[in-house]
Amino acid sequence: MIAPTLTTDRLTLRALGPQDAEAFAAFYADDRSSFVGGPMNAEQSWRTLAGEIGHWTLNGFGRWAVTETGSDTCIGCVGLWAPLGWPEPEIGWDLFEGATGKGYATEAAEAARSYAYDTLGWDTAISLVAIGNDASARVATRLGCTPEGTFTHARLGTLTIYRHPKVGG
Repeated sequence: MIAPTLTTDRLTLRALGPQDAEAFAAFYADDRSSFVGGPMNAEQSWRTLAGEIGHWTLNGFGRWAVTETGSDTCIGCVGLWAPLGWPEPEIGWDLFEGATGKGYATEAAEAARSYAYDTLGWDTAISLVAIGNDASARVATRLGCTPEGTFTHARLGTLTIYRHPKVGG
């Protein structure tokens, strides 16, 4: 399945593709990626991108490349995630260098959540935030999420579970 395109006031969420490999490599080469499995080399980041793209085929949903409307440059990866071993479907966000502090993560995550609720029929979701990732915790709070315990992942360590509001509630 190819990801549908979503739009917000400022952003376009489009299918990830090979044109995003360089942006992924730059993000995952930086220490900023430590909360989401990095840093990693270009080969590993390419495999991560391939996994993101393949998630759509395996699950019928996934994450999108985030671009500023009018540009095709990938500035982040936001959307729906439920790989093997995850406690339940998640809404996740990773913004790349230069895209943080503008409200883009919240805006894109709201669009992804609307897609999950309105198109896929989800009634709730979680977001997993690494301990110490205060910026991501603030995004979860702005989205109306509430902390709900922790989940320990073999590779990523202890993550705080943030519960998204239920549909209509």
